[in-house]
Amino acid sequence: MTGRFDVDGLLERFFDGNTAAAARLISIVENDSENSQKVLDAVFPKVRGAYKIGFTGPPGAGKSTLVSRLARIFRQEGRAIGVIAVDPTSPFSGGALLGDRIRMQKLTEDPEIFVRSLATRGSLGGISRCTNDVADLLDAFGKDLILVETVGVGQSELEIAEKAHTVVVVLVPESGDSIQAMKAGLMEIGDIFVMNKSDHPDAELAARDLEDTLRLKDIPEDGWRPPVLLTSALEGAGLETLEEKIKAHYDYLERNGILDEKRRRVLRSRIWEALLDRVEERLAMDKEIAELIDRRMEDVLEKKIAP
Repeated sequence: MTGRFDVDGLLERFFDGNTAAAARLISIVENDSENSQKVLDAVFPKVRGAYKIGFTGPPGAGKSTLVSRLARIFRQEGRAIGVIAVDPTSPFSGGALLGDRIRMQKLTEDPEIFVRSLATRGSLGGISRCTNDVADLLDAFGKDLILVETVGVGQSELEIAEKAHTVVVVLVPESGDSIQAMKAGLMEIGDIFVMNKSDHPDAELAARDLEDTLRLKDIPEDGWRPPVLLTSALEGAGLETLEEKIKAHYDYLERNGILDEKRRRVLRSRIWEALLDRVEERLAMDKEIAELIDRRMEDVLEKKIAP
């Protein structure tokens, strides 16, 4: 049981920098317990505006390895890092299935890196519904850079564009990912494209094909043109260049006043998402609506009306 005084105590320890308290509060928020709103209201005034970088792309592209390597590089510059790794949901426990937190366990040896694995829990956007809430907690906990890795579900990866300031699309050459990326709409949300596994014989050709495709995008003369980078997450090749491009994109957003607008857009998206969640919850609990659906089901079954 997490009572009022328990939550108050956790919040006190959280603001004192206690990692265990931070982990417990994230669990409260993730599980949507009766205390989650209290936690979020207490934490939000302390949110400073950490920079969020989203990593998306198909499963098996090496996103986890890439995020782990980049986290270490950013730490060398003295940055405090939060990592949110979203995994598929276990149909039995409701928890994260792949356990990115296990794969990234070495990162947690550094007290300035906080890694949390979240389950999608039915969300179709490759990310958990509470991703931004958890990011707020990490922000208030002192993390100034938050790396968000999506689950990698192909055509439903686009929600990350509403939650991250910079979106890195990670592809690999051997599976025709550039074509799949076009189909999935990833071309529209990517700020930086990474062709991972650069030691593959087709990597350079795949990168050139991707560049040719991106040239077709209608980008203003002073706009950001997404670069295509070759990396090998396993060997660490090309990661310094990726870090430089991430910083360059941040500078571009800040210099042109886009960063503040992105933050406003993210907040607006979160408000709408919360509102729709509440509406859906109330509709699902409304007996009159349930009875109405049951009555009209016969008409649908008899093909008198469409669902």
